[in-house]
Amino acid sequence: MTQRPAPSRAVITLCSAPRSGHLRRQLHSLAGVADLRTIVVWIGDDEPPTLPADDVLRVPPGRSGLRLAAARNAGADRAVDSGAPLLVFLDADCLAAPDLLDRYAAAALAHPDAVLCGPVTYLEPGADPELLNELTRPHAARPAPPPGDVVLAGSDDYALFWSLSFALTSDRWTSGPRFDERFEGYGGEDTDFAFGLREAGIPLAWVGGAHAYHQYHPTSSPPWQHLDDILRNGRLFAERWGRWPMDGWIAAFAERGAISWVDGSWVRASADAAPADPATHPQR
Repeated sequence: MTQRPAPSRAVITLCSAPRSGHLRRQLHSLAGVADLRTIVVWIGDDEPPTLPADDVLRVPPGRSGLRLAAARNAGADRAVDSGAPLLVFLDADCLAAPDLLDRYAAAALAHPDAVLCGPVTYLEPGADPELLNELTRPHAARPAPPPGDVVLAGSDDYALFWSLSFALTSDRWTSGPRFDERFEGYGGEDTDFAFGLREAGIPLAWVGGAHAYHQYHPTSSPPWQHLDDILRNGRLFAERWGRWPMDGWIAAFAERGAISWVDGSWVRASADAAPADPATHPQR
């Protein structure tokens, strides 16, 4: 049996059933890319469907929800085992610009010890995936240098790390840190990972032109369905870092009377504190 040559890069994506359509569009956009291994980590409590990916792993939910941290670790380990020197993480909702992989690869050559982050555009409903270049509007909350530029993050910028789209070399991954698998359910694990990078003195870099495009889906703002996850994971984060993450969501919940500051921690104000008709918003 002929052994498959090691790819030069791998794309790692986490997915469950509600985002399977978005994932298929992502995989379609990557079809035909040379020297690429696609790795899907299925995080739902069901069996994964047949997908046009090179590897499909399964990391089922834990007692407290989806195991995003454990799934990213498993996907990255598989990519390293495949021999890929560059690991690119893309959210299942995200489409890659045609040159995203090349932009990340060039940045990794220039900054092999850094974790690399490209800009993300949130697409409107019905956006034509054939017109991504014309639709590019990077999210204003994250740096977006000119194409070809790589800007190293300052110490205060590590809180802006976003797991929607990032990349690093296999050597960087193998040297650590990893995602903390105590985080289960929504939120906190990506900022915890970024703060671990900062603590270890590992550079974080913004990569101009490495565009990803988040496909539209409605969600509530703030994310009421994740309130208990945010409180649990926020408390875990605060125990390590001395501050709460997701402060925008925390402030929104507090303003609506859903949470209270009690004995040095945020807790639910009542079991049913949520709006009768929460507003939807495309942003995550």
